Amino acid sequence: MELIQQNPELSAYLATDEVIDHEHPLVRQTAPRLRSDGIDAYAYAKAAFEFVRDTIPHSSDTGDVRVPWRASDVLAQRTGICCAKAHALVALLRAGSIPAAFCYQRLNVVHGLAALNLPGGSGWARLDPRGNKPGVDAQFSLGEERLAFDIHPESNEMDYPVLYDVPHPAVLDALRAAPDQETLWTLHPAEL
Repeated sequence: MELIQQNPELSAYLATDEVIDHEHPLVRQTAPRLRSDGIDAYAYAKAAFEFVRDTIPHSSDTGDVRVPWRASDVLAQRTGICCAKAHALVALLRAGSIPAAFCYQRLNVVHGLAALNLPGGSGWARLDPRGNKPGVDAQFSLGEERLAFDIHPESNEMDYPVLYDVPHPAVLDALRAAPDQETLWTLHPAEL
């Protein structure tokens, strides 16, 4: 699948804002811990991915009712759905000067992914920081994708090819409006 930048300016994929608050002290404290001396961009990106995937549980897996949406809140609360975990990963990547984007799949609901564009790399690569569990094995891979879920077109599932520099408004609106996870699933979009 050819990935399409929504914003043609690569610098937009390094920006900070209210959601991807990579200037926040918690993000700024976390990023250097993942980047030890002499580590290159690839190793840092892999460390950031594994940190979000492995140390921040998907709230549906744990039954956590909280619904953080800001990257720093996901890091502080150590919970979030796939889209929120993508916010945290994108913030960490951008804090490490790695262009990062938001992308999505349509499963039974919209599933959030992140994408990165490593300096000197071969373009954009999608990553799934959802979190592994039995039957789910997402891995850091810049070649063949190793996402949490395969798409089944016969079930009306699909990959969206667009790379967003900010989270999709429908996803962000649902996260912001939901006081708890039960409400979130009634608001979370089924498609973009």
